[in-house]
Order: sequence, then C-alpha cells, then structure tokens
Amino acid sequence: MKRSILIVLVAMIAFTCGLSVRWLMSAPATRTESVGRISLPEFALPDLSGKQRSIKEWQGKVLIINFWATWCPPCLKEMPEFVKLQNEYGSKGLQFIGIAIDEVEPVKEFINNKQINYPILQGEDQGTKIAHDLGNIVNTVPFTVIVDKKGNVVKSHMGELKREKLLEIVKPPAMKPLI
Repeated sequence: MKRSILIVLVAMIAFTCGLSVRWLMSAPATRTESVGRISLPEFALPDLSGKQRSIKEWQGKVLIINFWATWCPPCLKEMPEFVKLQNEYGSKGLQFIGIAIDEVEPVKEFINNKQINYPILQGEDQGTKIAHDLGNIVNTVPFTVIVDKKGNVVKSHMGELKREKLLEIVKPPAMKPLI
C-alpha cells in the first residue's frame, strides 16, 4: 500500500514538473511582457568591424533591441520587416539594434548578403548574458526588448515579433506613443 502511494506521489510530482517546464518553454515564445520601470543597463559590444559600440550612442531614442542568430528561422523572417520599420520611423526617433548571439564569421557572411539598415552588434556569450538580464530566462531567440526615450525597458517579447504587434507597442492609440 505504501509503495502504491509513493508511486502515485512521484508520478504526480513528475507530471507537475513536466507541465511547468512545458509552460516555461512554450508560453514565452508568444508572450509580450510589460516590464515596468527597469532601466536598460549600460553595455558595449563590438560591431562587425570590431569597433566597440556603446548602447549610450543611441540614448534619447526609442530602441528596439533584437537578439537573434543566423541559424534561427524566425529571427531571419522578422528582419526584413525591421528594415522597413527602420526606414519608416528612423527619422521619428526609432532605432533598431541587432545583437547577434552567434559567432562572428557566420554573422558577417549573412549580413554581407542582406541590406540591413540598422547596427548589428556581435553579442556571443556577453549578448546572451545581456538578454538574460533583460528577462530572457530561457535563452530564446529571437528576443526583442523595447526601450523608451528615457532608457526604461517597457516591453520584452520572446519569439517572432510581427509588425502589427511592434507598432501596437510603440504607437498605442490610447496613450502617448513612444515615437
């Protein structure tokens, strides 16, 4: 009898743990979270030419910081829309920044074949740490963070970010838009 109870108890615990892991792994991929008043930490990463670029360089703009990798299909799918949005709203204070969580050579090779109109920084391990500090606890790519002009992180999004959702965040109809 005790053995049966122990088996049922272990099975219930395993089932509960499985559901928790499934929720952690799948739910954030489609969830955009309001972050509150977290300030964007200061950091510097090299661009593809090796020059260190500080995040302060874009201070006073609405930042869309996108963590991505060359081997990530959703990352590559959202990039053309980011290029269009940078063209449309760059003059209004919107700035996209790509942080590649990848090795330098594949990123350079990929970017050489594309018309990317926003800075691409080389993140590798440091980029992964920055993304984690900004709320990417499951190390998912793409991972996008939206920062207001004052340097406050206002939203984070795990998974592909579509144009409509991004514009809903930076140009909400019921309140003062970020851009």
